[in-house]
Amino acid sequence: MPPQIQLEVVTPARRVLSAQVDSVELPGKDGYLGILPGHAPLITELGIGMLSYVQSGQTHYMTVIEGFAEVLSERVIVLAEVSERAEEIDPARAKESAKRAQERLSKSGSTELDWQRAEVSLQRALTRQAVAGKASGYQS
Repeated sequence: MPPQIQLEVVTPARRVLSAQVDSVELPGKDGYLGILPGHAPLITELGIGMLSYVQSGQTHYMTVIEGFAEVLSERVIVLAEVSERAEEIDPARAKESAKRAQERLSKSGSTELDWQRAEVSLQRALTRQAVAGKASGYQS
């Protein structure tokens, strides 16, 4: 069996995932990071994006919305504010959330804070849509 790495994904509310995997791709604050067993240790801030991992030749997807990740040679620990596995996401609800966020962004007269909140909401909703689409094979 090829070397594997332990992946732990935890939020304040729950443990989302604990599994032995072949590889991990994380949404770092400044871009995606690919992690294989034996990776050099690091700590990184996470952005809003899709975490993917390969397990037994199959790629799985989940959302990660901000937080931190610690990478060790045999383990990756993701401490996320919010995270969902692809199968937990309702694609119709994610699409509706994206639509509402886009409407808030298009309103004139919004304050800078309102605009920033709407932009983050849109990023979250689009990420949820993308993850749900990857799981079902459907791209919205």
